[in-house]
Amino acid sequence: MKENGQFAAGRRPSGIPRVSYRPTPGRPPGLEVLDLPGLAVRAAGRELPLTLPARPDFHLIVAVRGGRVACSVDFTSYTARAGDWLWVWPGQVLRFPDGPGDCDATVLVFPTGFPSAATDVLIRDGEHAPCRLVSPDAARQAALLRYLDALVDEHRELPGLALEAYIETLRHLLSVILIRLVHLADPRRTRSAGSEPFHLFRRAVEEGFGRTHRVEDYAARLGYSARTLTRATRAALGCGAKRYIDDRVLLEAKRLLIHTSLPPAAVSERVGFAYPTVFSAFFRQRTGMTPTEFRSLAKP
Repeated sequence: MKENGQFAAGRRPSGIPRVSYRPTPGRPPGLEVLDLPGLAVRAAGRELPLTLPARPDFHLIVAVRGGRVACSVDFTSYTARAGDWLWVWPGQVLRFPDGPGDCDATVLVFPTGFPSAATDVLIRDGEHAPCRLVSPDAARQAALLRYLDALVDEHRELPGLALEAYIETLRHLLSVILIRLVHLADPRRTRSAGSEPFHLFRRAVEEGFGRTHRVEDYAARLGYSARTLTRATRAALGCGAKRYIDDRVLLEAKRLLIHTSLPPAAVSERVGFAYPTVFSAFFRQRTGMTPTEFRSLAKP
C-alpha cells in the first residue's frame, strides 16, 4: 500500500529484516544489558531504527522502571508502564513506533541457549506463544527488581571474576528472572509441556513452512510417523500437526501483509503456495477476508 507515492509508514518494500545477536565488542557473548537509548543506538548502527519493524533472532526483555514506552509485537500494540515487563521471543516482529521516548527501562538481550539448560527447556515452549506483557504485584515486582539489580551489577563487574565464573553468574541470575516471569505469565506451567518429537517438529516447521505444508513431509524428514507428530502436537498445544503448520503459515502471511509492501502474490510464494489463488482461498477460509482486505484494515 502506498500513500502519496511512498510506501505506507512502517511497511518495508521487500521484507522484514532479521536482526542477529551480536555481543558488544570486547565483552563475552551471552547477555547484553542496555537501556532503551542504548538499544536505539545499537539499532541505528545497523541501519535498523527502532521505529521500523524488525525480527530479532534473540530474546528481548524490557523491564520498565519509570515512564512508559509504546511498542508493537506482531499484531498487538502495547504501552508498557512502570512495573511492567515485556518479553519478546525470537522471530516475532518488533517495533517501537515512537522510539525509546523518555522511558526508564532496563533491557535484557540474550540468544536462545544462554540461560541454564533447565530454564531453556522451561521457556522454549514460549517460542510459539504470544508476546507477554507481565505486570507483577508489588511484592513480586520488588523480588524481580532485586534479581534484576543484582544481574545489572554483576554484568558491570566483568573484571571481578574469572570469565567462566562470570558467565555462569549471569546465566543463573537471568534464569531466576525468567523462571519468575514464566510463572507470572502462566502459574500452571512449571515444566515444559512439549515432548522431543514436538520440539523437533516445531523447529522443522520453522525452517520449512515456506516449502511444504504437509505433515507427511516433516514426518519423513524427522523419522517419525505423521500420527506420532500429530499426537505430540496435540499433547503440547491441543491441536493437530496440520493445524500447527497452517497456523504458522497464516502468522507469517499476516506479518508480511502488515509489515511489508510485498504484493499478495509475492507473500503467497514466500509462505509456500504455488498459486496465489490457493493462498487467497486459504487466507479467506481462516480470516474471513482476502489478503488485500486484511492489509487495508491492518495498521503496521
